[in-house]
Amino acid sequence: MSRDLKVADFVRDELARILQFEMRDPRVGQFVSVNDVRVSKDLSYAEIYVSSLETETPEAQSELIEVLNGAAGYFRSQLAKRHKMRTTPKPRFHYDALIEEGPAMERLIDTAIAQEQAQGIAEVRGVAEERANDSEDQALLGPDRGCHESV
Repeated sequence: MSRDLKVADFVRDELARILQFEMRDPRVGQFVSVNDVRVSKDLSYAEIYVSSLETETPEAQSELIEVLNGAAGYFRSQLAKRHKMRTTPKPRFHYDALIEEGPAMERLIDTAIAQEQAQGIAEVRGVAEERANDSEDQALLGPDRGCHESV
């Protein structure tokens, strides 16, 4: 595992703990999840993707991100106290809408699969009908009429 992935895992775990147990800002709420963290190769920035069950509107989501980005210095200092690295990545928060978009994507995939299966069944029926028609034609022509004789 590369160093940036190890640091990203550390940042994700520690930020989740800080948000759950130490964050006192009522604008953040209690149900904020740290879904993903991506750390730059030089370990200077951490892109943090969060979601919340309490933010239903885009305005509430952007307010949550503003509050978290405003507290980025606090998060960075708390992270610095918990590790022995030379530098601590600067956190930049983003709202992760994938949680809300996931069920809609699943419905789209299920619909596409159902349509593909229906189309596949129709194609199989078409091939079966063609074979049945070919068999009927073969029967009408008789056993010697349907094939070419070799010279």
